Amino acid sequence: MVEKETDEKSYAVKTTVTSFRILEAVHELEKAGVSEISEALGLSKSTVYKHLSTLESTGYVLKEDGSYKVSLGFLRFGEAARMRKKIYQVAKDHMEELASKTNEMSNLVVEEQGRGILLYRATSNKAVSLDTYVGKEVPLHSTGNGKAILAHLPRQRVEEIIAEHGLPKASENTITEPEALFKELESIRERGWAYDEGERIEGLRCVAVPIMTPEEVVLGAISVSGPASRIEGDRFREELPDLLLRAKNVIEMDIAYK
Repeated sequence: MVEKETDEKSYAVKTTVTSFRILEAVHELEKAGVSEISEALGLSKSTVYKHLSTLESTGYVLKEDGSYKVSLGFLRFGEAARMRKKIYQVAKDHMEELASKTNEMSNLVVEEQGRGILLYRATSNKAVSLDTYVGKEVPLHSTGNGKAILAHLPRQRVEEIIAEHGLPKASENTITEPEALFKELESIRERGWAYDEGERIEGLRCVAVPIMTPEEVVLGAISVSGPASRIEGDRFREELPDLLLRAKNVIEMDIAYK
């Protein structure tokens, strides 16, 4: 009897994993048919079709003209998860203020399962268009926000993240060696803020600061990013760090005492 239950659990887990793999493929492809998803994942068309039919019947994917796309059914989960983050509730208005003051893009990122998750983004009418959106996963080692977070995690946790996700190269400026990254993280702790000098996207610069609890636990990071042609010199090295540190101070006080 125990063996049967174990087999059933193993099957259920495998089936769930397959469904989520298919959902992720639909999301990444934006809109795709059974054949395209089957080829992308190396699964049989019949398997893909069965999972998609189930997901469609439960309202989590939509079918239009023979192609599937993720439905808005996931929006309530994502928004509910985001609203539970106190850092989001406190920081979002400050993100808007930073974007307005700098005429650039401001971002709020948290770490989850070793990846950076963009929790909030504010833009100005002069901000450049990027590939980012709320909910997007970004590597921690190649972004300003990510490095600001890593700098305040225990070394063992950082080593676990590197072991799981690696240090993939996104541009010529990406840090891809563990010891070089640890040296950079030490500099960030000493300085108080992190720089991204085109490490994920060439030509883009970013300044980021961590958001901490009174117990020195890192909750996430906030940043301002923009084209290197506008973020340079004293603005990059002094003005933006000072602006972010002041916002950090207010956000941390609100989180601790509101």
